[in-house]
Amino acid sequence: MDEAEKQGEHAHIRCRTIIEVLGKPKEHVENALKEYIEHIKQDSELVILNEEYSEIKEQGKLWSKFVELELVIKGTGKLIGFCFEYMPSSLEVLKPEHLIMTNPELSNFLNDLQARLHSVDMVVKQMKAENDLLRANLNALIQNSILRILEVVSLSDVKYISIEQLSKFTGVDKEGLGIYVEKLLKENKIKKEDDMYTLA
Repeated sequence: MDEAEKQGEHAHIRCRTIIEVLGKPKEHVENALKEYIEHIKQDSELVILNEEYSEIKEQGKLWSKFVELELVIKGTGKLIGFCFEYMPSSLEVLKPEHLIMTNPELSNFLNDLQARLHSVDMVVKQMKAENDLLRANLNALIQNSILRILEVVSLSDVKYISIEQLSKFTGVDKEGLGIYVEKLLKENKIKKEDDMYTLA
């Protein structure tokens, strides 16, 4: 192996990176980020030269905090491993200006990348399938609730009920419930008279 090939594998790479934690509650986010950095410090193939923590910020219902690290990592393989293992938000290589990557390093990187992409793809597909099933069940549950409520009302002296009352009984807001009501009207399962609803 010539000197150029050795450079990438054994080069000391100086870089700047940002690692962010998003979640809640506030105290958990702050503690989680500190614990994460302490875990990184245990890695014998890298040295943290400097760390600067941001102020914690509220983002909607979650809290966000990040740390900017300046560190030295041993070799291109470890640099790639660092990105996969610690998932930084960004990474900038400061030194050296040029790096050599050997064929095995490039092959390992591409194989790891493909494996992780396939893993993420599988999780996304599984979550989509579960989400579709939950959505279908939720739709059936809400429509069935509307029909059962109208069935009970039809047996009373009232016979008709407003969408506001349906919303109160189902726990679904008026706008959201309107989608289901319109579907049931099109299917002729319910009927509407003067903004009041009953079974068809």
